[in-house]
Amino acid sequence: MDWYQWMALAALGFCLVLCLYHFFRLIRLGKPVDYSSPAGNIAQGVKYAFTGAMDPRWKESARLHLPTYTAGLFYHTGTFLSILLFFPVVFGYMPQGWLASIISAFLFISAFSGTAILIKRMIRKELRSLSNPDDFISNLLVTLFQFLTLLVILLPLLHSYSPTVLPSYYLIFTLLMLYLPLGKLRHVVYFFAARYHLGNFYGRRGVWPPQRINAED
Repeated sequence: MDWYQWMALAALGFCLVLCLYHFFRLIRLGKPVDYSSPAGNIAQGVKYAFTGAMDPRWKESARLHLPTYTAGLFYHTGTFLSILLFFPVVFGYMPQGWLASIISAFLFISAFSGTAILIKRMIRKELRSLSNPDDFISNLLVTLFQFLTLLVILLPLLHSYSPTVLPSYYLIFTLLMLYLPLGKLRHVVYFFAARYHLGNFYGRRGVWPPQRINAED
């Protein structure tokens, strides 16, 4: 393997170690102590936090911005797909044929979605005022990584070659892995803990899952 491949693998190891640190730190901290008497089912509340509470119909921020919400779904899925593809790419097992075509089409949509989200954050005054450099760096790194993953998969499919694509791909992957556990992208770990705590809190109080009231009652 070339030096930039070893560099990418080292960065991946660094990222995994720090993500595990964040995870075990969460485990050690445990859940907040609640001395109130439970009024609901905690297990059902936690289940709802990961299911019904994620439904865009019950989230005003998603319901009122469905195009952005949909773009976000593609973007996040494309991110996980790109990271998973790193392993066959680094060991030389490139997707081929119809599978490569499907992956390329999806990565084009996801990378375009990330670009659109970044542009929206830049040009919308209300979003820009809520943003900090971390928001832009995170989006830029992930979007570049998706575009380069697309090129790595697509160029062999087109029987084309560029001497700069693979080194650039591994360089951006390295930067992404080094930045992920330090910036906002570490929510890949904290997301699950946050949803669990929400479900625990509102489930204990009998708020989640909400009781649907019949209009005739």
